[in-house]
Amino acid sequence: MNAQTLHFVPSADFRSRTAEAVSDPQLRRSFRGAMDFLQGKRSAQFPDADELEALRTLGEAVRQHALQNLPQLLEQLEQNLTRNGVQVHWARDAAEANQLVLQIAQRAAAKKVIKGKSMVSEEVELNHFLAQHGISCLESDMGEYIVQMADEKPSHIVMPAIHKTKEEIGQLFSEHIPDTAYTTDVDTLIQTGRRALRQAFMDADIGLSGVNFAAADTGTLWLVENEGNGRLSTTIPRVHIAMMGMEKVVAQLAHIVPLASLLTRSATGQAITTYFNLISGPRRTGEKDGPQEVHLVLLDNGRSQAYADAQLRSTLQCIRCGACMNHCPVYARIGGHAYGTTYPGPIGKIISPHLLGLDATADLATASTLCGACAEVCPVKIPIPDLLIRLRNEASRHPDEQVSHALKGQGALYSRSEKWAWKFWSGAYSKPGRYQSMRWLVTRLRWLTPAQQAGWTRHRTALRPAARSLAEILKAQGIPE
Repeated sequence: MNAQTLHFVPSADFRSRTAEAVSDPQLRRSFRGAMDFLQGKRSAQFPDADELEALRTLGEAVRQHALQNLPQLLEQLEQNLTRNGVQVHWARDAAEANQLVLQIAQRAAAKKVIKGKSMVSEEVELNHFLAQHGISCLESDMGEYIVQMADEKPSHIVMPAIHKTKEEIGQLFSEHIPDTAYTTDVDTLIQTGRRALRQAFMDADIGLSGVNFAAADTGTLWLVENEGNGRLSTTIPRVHIAMMGMEKVVAQLAHIVPLASLLTRSATGQAITTYFNLISGPRRTGEKDGPQEVHLVLLDNGRSQAYADAQLRSTLQCIRCGACMNHCPVYARIGGHAYGTTYPGPIGKIISPHLLGLDATADLATASTLCGACAEVCPVKIPIPDLLIRLRNEASRHPDEQVSHALKGQGALYSRSEKWAWKFWSGAYSKPGRYQSMRWLVTRLRWLTPAQQAGWTRHRTALRPAARSLAEILKAQGIPE
């Protein structure tokens, strides 16, 4: 199997990829069924609306408190991790993060890396980078393992292979895993993958993982998982490297508890995940397992740009549960690969501009109905629609306009003709007389409108017919029409 994943396709191809996605009936059926299933699972975990609202309010408060004190908490985290024997490294961007990991691997004379799930490593394209330097990097999360085998990127931040059918997975396994017969039995496929990965944990020189949360007061890294691969990746190899976005820190270990409850219930509809791994240092004298070295790579990569703006800072509250994707009508129809970024869906639309710049991601903010479903289900109350509108405005702003907080790629969608068009419309609608004249004119130009709508609107799911007419409902309730 090729241990290298493909490089991201340019974000500029977003429109062509969405057109291709909505024209694929199998993809749309798969995602629609998966999203309906996940929505139902989440809903079942929050039967009490008051309890959910209280927990969301608490989660929001924990994340906002951490962000308000982020510089101090990061310094405290580094001090306590260092005291615990963890080596902390700071990376300004993807290139620096990759170089740090490479240097650690070269000092350890490592040739094989086994990875637990890490979206940050996907963000910096670590697999691709290490492969260029002769170091294999094998994914051990089952979903990541499948998409790596297919030379693809994850299409969902929690369920990377959600776009794959069991037939496609069976074909992949039969082609890439020796002595494996084709099957579509899900249990057999899972056991096959686990057997293939088992020896890889023993052979790896380095285990790499992500970090869900980090507690500054104790210097503890908290990892959430279901498969046990994260625990194996962080205990068997002699070196463990954790990669973390700088926003994942919180003030106290106790603050993680409500976030963990929100994360698991929002992400997969589980009351609690199978494994909570708390890592506070390398193997100590007398301990029988654990790595001899533990490193933490703290990544900025554009996060400080979001942090510097009071409104955009709320982007960093995200706990990567994926609930916004599961409830997004656009994501459900085009899937994750159409976005061309590490983080797809609503969260990807608001965080990718900071990671990659508005010039590479300007179209993403426009791929939204602004229905508000993402904000309604966000466990930490990120106002995603408001942030999308802000990013649309920043993308349409004049590139040279002086603002208090300019974003990288500002003005990527600026159009002089569009600016004048909006001036015309605002003038036409500013006075009753102008409005009446405009209405008279446009009604006589109705013949210019297309007979059939173009683009993705042709693929929208039709509304279900009402069980009873409005007149019948009013009559049943004794209300006159």
